[in-house]
Amino acid sequence: MAISAKMVKELREITGAGMMDCKKALETTDGDMDAAIDVLKKSGAAKAEKKASRIAAEGITRVAVASNTAVVVEVNSETDFVAKNEVFQNFVQGVADKALNASVEAAGDGEDVVAILDMKADIDDITLKIGEKISVRRFQKVTGDCVVSYLHNGGKIGVLVAGNGACDEAAEAALKNVAMQVAAMSPEYIKKEDISAEELAKNAEITLEAALNDPWSLPRPILNGLIEKALNGVWSEADVAAYNEHKSGNFNYLPNFLSDESKAALVSIAMADRDAIVENKIFKGLVDGRINKHLKEICLMDQVYVQAEDGKQSVAAYLKSVNPAITVDKMVRFVVGEGMQKREEDFAAEVAKQMGK
Repeated sequence: MAISAKMVKELREITGAGMMDCKKALETTDGDMDAAIDVLKKSGAAKAEKKASRIAAEGITRVAVASNTAVVVEVNSETDFVAKNEVFQNFVQGVADKALNASVEAAGDGEDVVAILDMKADIDDITLKIGEKISVRRFQKVTGDCVVSYLHNGGKIGVLVAGNGACDEAAEAALKNVAMQVAAMSPEYIKKEDISAEELAKNAEITLEAALNDPWSLPRPILNGLIEKALNGVWSEADVAAYNEHKSGNFNYLPNFLSDESKAALVSIAMADRDAIVENKIFKGLVDGRINKHLKEICLMDQVYVQAEDGKQSVAAYLKSVNPAITVDKMVRFVVGEGMQKREEDFAAEVAKQMGK
């Protein structure tokens, strides 16, 4: 059977495959359109297998919301160019719509997601059309009296927030603002009470060790005691001279005039005096202050609300000003490619390869 240009065009529009691939598939099946589609699908599956070792760390997030449930999904591609393709974006929205009705609340990374959503054939189809490795990485759902979603930077960041206690227009608008806060400030917890005792203890230990390893940031009474010991035969004559010359100036700049060896020696002295320093009330106050500052950075309710007119109002205070009944019970923040290896492009090498050099 003669294969017309119209037939090739029709098959190409259906599958998104290349013109020559479509012509060859039609010739192989003697013009049978359905059989040609199957041939291209099989061909696409073979291509997908070849692409399995490639890195797909670009892509987008998309959300779907129905009643009191919302879901966010992340689907990865190899290049950001494909992530901006309308066919790819429509596919990702379809994944979100399907995940909204999944029997599980969350799934992550790899084949489990594809299996749960029963999307193997869909992945093969989109790979055939796009020509890149496509990976349905993860999804997560939330439920509540009021659920909102927010996509930032074209879907590079996807956020869900589930609230309870109120679901009028004001509550929804407030939670939308909180979702934007989550996107911008990346909180790890909703409130301090969500942090385990083990995590709090670990954070305290890290803060304490960091303070001891940075003696110049210690309260002056403690630092002066360490310096006194350093001057007593620990520092070199040159460092002692530099100290005496510049100590009357801006003390914050003093380390700039000292050798690296002198700074390391000061750390060693601090570590040797660890027990005494840790019991010092001034030091305890320093550590507690740094811990509280860190908790305010990682806990959503304690963060400074980014739209606060006074630059001080916390997220908790903002929500209370809208409606004291509003609570935030769940938040999800997906960042495309987070924790994944990124492909490094070497365009010069690629061009040289194309030219056979």
